[in-house]
Amino acid sequence: MTDALFDTATPARSGRGMWLRVLRRPSVIIPVVALSVLILIAMFPAVFAGLFGNGDPRVCDLSRSIDGPEPGHPFGFDVQGCDVYANVIYGTQSSIAVGVLTTVLSLLVAVVLGVIAGTRGGWADSVISRLTDVFLGFPFLLGAIVVLNSVNQRTVVTVSMVLALFSWPLLARLVRSSVRSVGQSEYVLAARTMGLSAWRVIVRYILPNAIAPVVVVATIMIGSVIVSESTLTYLGIGLESPAISWGLQLASAQSKFQLAPHLLLFPSIFLAVTVLSVIVLGDSLRAALDPRRNT
Repeated sequence: MTDALFDTATPARSGRGMWLRVLRRPSVIIPVVALSVLILIAMFPAVFAGLFGNGDPRVCDLSRSIDGPEPGHPFGFDVQGCDVYANVIYGTQSSIAVGVLTTVLSLLVAVVLGVIAGTRGGWADSVISRLTDVFLGFPFLLGAIVVLNSVNQRTVVTVSMVLALFSWPLLARLVRSSVRSVGQSEYVLAARTMGLSAWRVIVRYILPNAIAPVVVVATIMIGSVIVSESTLTYLGIGLESPAISWGLQLASAQSKFQLAPHLLLFPSIFLAVTVLSVIVLGDSLRAALDPRRNT
């Protein structure tokens, strides 16, 4: 009976209706469709790689080095004579995986620390705030370069973990402030007055109503992480062979760009579309969920 009472008192149900209205906006639908296609490509690269090419990014012929597009090879060949289209398709998997995995890891750490700081306060809040300040003091790319240079094998998992190490503080601060704001709401205070456990109040009433701004920032972070991974890989510090990513393709294309611009063009297009879709989606969600714009 208590839960039923608070279900009507909290904005949870109206929140679901709000999300439905947001998802009907063209500025949300278009990037969602684009990202859905890219996610499908990342999940089933062999299917999409075989649509217009030979489907295998590791089948190479040095005699075809930097040859341009032709039937069966719509993006041409790279320096090693490998099909660029197949490499771009398979590169989608690594680049999106790094972006999503880094954001998920950062979000998990941020939610745990942010909720503790926002609900407990006192010494716990002080310790977590100082820890956050320490990590925010490191320049993101410089810190990633230093750590990645000490890693023996740079795979999708290791690169994601290093990027997450320097990505969580901003999210943690946002979680803390959002939790503290929601924690002062009347329905939360009423739930505590009724004697509900702290865990139940957090899970049922605080987090569902505090997570929206965090999700928006996390969405935008996916795009910035993908760019960071491509930048680090381009500099020779990110992913390394035998991994396949857009950053590796851009790095291999830098010496042959003037002779074969297609080596740089097609990976750049996929990278730009992915990052643009993520950023537009995040900005659209932020505008739609901003109460000051909906009043």
